[in-house]
Amino acid sequence: MAKFVFGLSQSLDGYVDHQKLAPAPGLFHHFLEHVRDLAGAIYGRRTYEIMRYWDEDLPDWGAGALDFAAAWRRLPKWVVSRSLKSVGPNATLIQDEIGTALQELKARLDGEIDLAGPDLARSLAELGLVDEYRLYFRPFVLGHGTPFFAGPRPPLRLVASDPIGEDTIRLTYVPA
Repeated sequence: MAKFVFGLSQSLDGYVDHQKLAPAPGLFHHFLEHVRDLAGAIYGRRTYEIMRYWDEDLPDWGAGALDFAAAWRRLPKWVVSRSLKSVGPNATLIQDEIGTALQELKARLDGEIDLAGPDLARSLAELGLVDEYRLYFRPFVLGHGTPFFAGPRPPLRLVASDPIGEDTIRLTYVPA
């Protein structure tokens, strides 16, 4: 059975912003290794559209970016969206019976599957499908934006804390 994990970098005040929280080299390397080990990723529409950045190599990318792009492209992806009509390579669109489709996916696969997108994570938490939360705190205060938790924070129990790279602490929680 697969394990569904919701994890994102966030500011000290709990906001996610991929442009303002670009990872330092150590955190980038951590995420590269993480993506290499995943069984897949489930995205909401907005996060999937952001991640499509990795679909095509850019001329100014270094070796690390090229490695991440290659790992991301090989990763099976499922995109939960009622507004998209199609998705890119190695991705499957899920539009209906989302809870049932993801429960079947979880039962069918082994390994860790990333959940990406606060709204998606909230919906899946309400269905009891989130197995673990990884909060990567970065030394920034944004003061506004998209919160990591898109709704009320579910009851959680801390199971680990780890320094990652130069400036990040990862807190790992499971539903209580």
